[in-house]
Amino acid sequence: MNTDVSSDESLLKRIAAGDRMAMQVLFSRHQVRVYRYVLRMVRNEATAEDMISEIFLDVWRQAGQFEGRSSVSTWMLGIARYKALSQIRKRSEAELDEDYAEQIIDDADTPDVDLQKKDKGALIRACLMKLSTDHREMIDLVYYHEKSIEEIAALLQIPANTVKTRMFYARQKLSDVLKQAGIDRGWP
Repeated sequence: MNTDVSSDESLLKRIAAGDRMAMQVLFSRHQVRVYRYVLRMVRNEATAEDMISEIFLDVWRQAGQFEGRSSVSTWMLGIARYKALSQIRKRSEAELDEDYAEQIIDDADTPDVDLQKKDKGALIRACLMKLSTDHREMIDLVYYHEKSIEEIAALLQIPANTVKTRMFYARQKLSDVLKQAGIDRGWP
C-alpha cells in the first residue's frame, strides 16, 4: 500500500473524508489532462470547460467508491469519457440551431485553411479529426495520455485484444489520411 500523502490514491482517500485541500491538489494536478481529453471528444472549448467542473464534482462525490482497479487518472478519464459521450448524445439529439450550425466544419479549403496546412502540427490534428470516434480515442489515449493497453481496456470496458485491433486500424487509417494530406510519414 502506498503511504505517500501526495499520491493520487492518498488524495482520493482524503477527498472521500471531505478534505477540500486534497481536492484542490488533485484538481490542479489533472485538470489540464482531463480538459484536453474532453475537448478532443466534444470539440467545443466552452462545453469542455463546463464539463470540467461536472467531472471533478463527480470525483468529489465518488471518491469513496474508488476501488483501485486502475490508476486514479484512468478512473477520472473514465468519468470524463462517460460525461463526454452523454454530452455528444445530447448534442446529436438536439435540434440543429444557428449557433451549432456555425460550428459545423466546412470541408472546402479557404485561404486560412491553406495557411494552416503549412503547419504540420495543425495538419496532423486536422487529420486526427477525420478519424472515427473509436480510432481517434485510441490514438488520444495511447499517444496523448500514454495509457497502456490494459489501462485502455479497463477504461473502455473492452478486451485488451479489441484495444490492440482498434489501435492497429486507427494507425492504419491515420497513415492513409496523412498520406492523402501530403505527409508521407505518419509519425514525424
